[in-house]
Amino acid sequence: MAVDILKTLENIEIMENYIENVRPPEHIRAKLDIGYTIENQSIILVEIRPSFKTPFTVQEFGYAKTTFVKNKNCWRVYWMHADFEWHTYEPMPAVSSLLDFLQLVDEDTHHCFKG
Repeated sequence: MAVDILKTLENIEIMENYIENVRPPEHIRAKLDIGYTIENQSIILVEIRPSFKTPFTVQEFGYAKTTFVKNKNCWRVYWMHADFEWHTYEPMPAVSSLLDFLQLVDEDTHHCFKG
């Protein structure tokens, strides 16, 4: 079930504020940037960079994902494994808020989210 529109607007505001604080300096954003995408009830943090083989092609690589589960009122947490599949983040498979998810990604105590 999708997140309602008011919750979506709140989530966008949270994400925009977060991204503004974690983005690299403006002078290197053409080579490395951070963003997010929203797909249904999921929010995916992405690294944005030129392709290694074709530098004029920009690619997005997801590194952290959270999915809202309405009937449990929680956010499931996933990380991108080397097999390019999303895996449940076992140390903390669910959190109660989007802000908790972002804090978990920033702390990254198990070095799963960032390289």
